[in-house]
Amino acid sequence: MSRPPRCPRRHPRHAVIGIRLTRARRGAAAAAAILALTACGGGAIAQSTPASNGQSFVSGTGGTTVFGSRNPPHAPPVSGTTLTGAKLSLARLHGHVVVMNFWGSWCTPCRAEAPALAALARSFGHAGVAFMGVDIRDTTTSAEAFQRDFKITYPSLNDPGGLIALDFRSTVPPAGIPTTLVISRTGRITARVIGEVSYTGLRDLISTTLAQPS
Repeated sequence: MSRPPRCPRRHPRHAVIGIRLTRARRGAAAAAAILALTACGGGAIAQSTPASNGQSFVSGTGGTTVFGSRNPPHAPPVSGTTLTGAKLSLARLHGHVVVMNFWGSWCTPCRAEAPALAALARSFGHAGVAFMGVDIRDTTTSAEAFQRDFKITYPSLNDPGGLIALDFRSTVPPAGIPTTLVISRTGRITARVIGEVSYTGLRDLISTTLAQPS
């Protein structure tokens, strides 16, 4: 009786090479997918999502930038609908120092800084300072619960697609969540904080902007 033909044995070294090639191809495909998503997303602010938890866009890029008194950048004419359905525009706050905070209820650093923002809003409430938020890639239900939990009473624009953040791309773009901008009475951006704000640090930035001539 004739024996069935035997498959040739594969040398172990060939098997290792095949595994390495497969892994390399998979790695290249994954890298290409990440690059494609980044290119389509419009930058770091657009990549910040509930899945990222707000961590990956603050780490390594956080810090405070103070813009000099000579020709600081103008804030764009931001407007939109708040979480409660009201209309709100930055132009309506002209003549006030404005603190604009980009946040999301899903963002861990946003939750950490929320008590400081709420306290500062109360402290500067009668000093010609207006606080406003921009809620990024969130649900209204989660955002409203966040505001109740942290006793935040100032309004927030609803920005589920990150479009308001993109309005700043040619001036002072938010580079992650959270980002906080301080805007002068004349509509110029005097400071940007990327990452979690501190009560003392943001208080000093607001006070410095308040002291500037109108």
